[in-house]
Amino acid sequence: MDGVAGFPVFPPDFRFGVATAAYQVEGAVAAGGRGRSIWDTFAATPGRVHGGDTGEVACDHYHRYPEDIGLMRTLGVDAYRFSIAWPRIQPEGSGPGLAAGLDFYSRLVDELLAAGIEPFPTLYHWDLPQALEDRGGWRERDTAQRFADYAALVHRRLGDRVGHWTTLNEPYCTAFVGHAEGRHAPGTREGAGALRAAHHLLVAHGLAVTAMREQRHGDERFGITLNLNSVRPAGDDPADLAAARRQECLSNRVFTDPVLAGRHPEAEQETWGELTDFGFRRDGDLALASTPLDFLGVNNYFPEYVRAAPHEQPDPVRRDAADIGAAKVHPEWAGATTMGWPVEPAGLGRVLRWLRAEYPGLPPIHVTENGTSGFDEPDEAGRVADPHRIGYLDGHLRAVREAIADGVDVRGYFCWSLLDNFEWAHGYRQRFGLVHVDYADQRRTPKDSFDWYRRAIRTARG
Repeated sequence: MDGVAGFPVFPPDFRFGVATAAYQVEGAVAAGGRGRSIWDTFAATPGRVHGGDTGEVACDHYHRYPEDIGLMRTLGVDAYRFSIAWPRIQPEGSGPGLAAGLDFYSRLVDELLAAGIEPFPTLYHWDLPQALEDRGGWRERDTAQRFADYAALVHRRLGDRVGHWTTLNEPYCTAFVGHAEGRHAPGTREGAGALRAAHHLLVAHGLAVTAMREQRHGDERFGITLNLNSVRPAGDDPADLAAARRQECLSNRVFTDPVLAGRHPEAEQETWGELTDFGFRRDGDLALASTPLDFLGVNNYFPEYVRAAPHEQPDPVRRDAADIGAAKVHPEWAGATTMGWPVEPAGLGRVLRWLRAEYPGLPPIHVTENGTSGFDEPDEAGRVADPHRIGYLDGHLRAVREAIADGVDVRGYFCWSLLDNFEWAHGYRQRFGLVHVDYADQRRTPKDSFDWYRRAIRTARG
């Protein structure tokens, strides 16, 4: 039998998919009048990205998407999660949409549908038009309205053929990794600015969902994708317990509480200090952030174990908003990815059960990203063996199936990623794909994990 022995059967309507993101795979950064994004600027800044790599060419998916859709057909997936590049539609972040950009995504959607693969677009996967960043970016409330206008524009063009729309991917990374830690674009280390960005991203989400629903074509469904981790203290020390509470606020609740419960986290003053100014919040913002969802996307790669760290709370305007007096530790028993992330499939199951327990009325969940990195290269025979990825995917998919058996409403799983790609600040060194990409000639080579996932999907469908 062409399957995976002992792999569980999933519900008949469960979606199996793969995922990518525009700046990581498309390349063609000047095609069709595309404008400059904050990631073009960040990657071009010396010292920001490993090896000086950029997304200028990436996987050339912009020109090679028919080949990549052919790989998806061979894989047997139900859906393809991709992102739409905002500067490819509105180079300056506002105004009429570029025909070339809209036409590209229209062709992509049509080819996916012809292949029997559901398009699952994300409207924002971190590539803010640089022109908007120059005016303050996500720190400014106006960017939220600009995003809603952009979302409505794209939805008008594609909504007749797209059934699932995701507004934002991982607002945590945009706000805190980008504006506090400085490891992602725009590459700043801020206090209040990062908190403002986090809030305005959620306002943007609510405005965008409202705008798209007002012009819906049929039974479209709207959601947001949050990267969420299981957060546990490293020990029983009260200081570690407090650090884990602050870390859970930063990693999860700053987004899940507004979106899923219409409230701000109880621990936010403890996390950022009593002097923190939340004056950027306005009446009605929580109602926007908690606009009813049709689904929730969950990205998960690893759990977080936390201990207390030396911590002071000086001026919160100047203090890095990611400095909350909590240090992540790596459990001795856990394996590690080449990114240094702990490997614990049960952590994904805990996140899914935590969501169900904490948020009554939780919408259906899609695991929109899950996967692992490697330094995968072909051997002399051209084979790309990646047993570490097979083991990782097998464990995490089984954790999803166990959560479903426990009553968590999980409707889909998207492997990150279809292709090796530009891995943000890590450049092209880290490879997450089921398919190896030779960046010199763009040759695609399915890895052993590609064949395993294909057989696992067949088995899971019974």
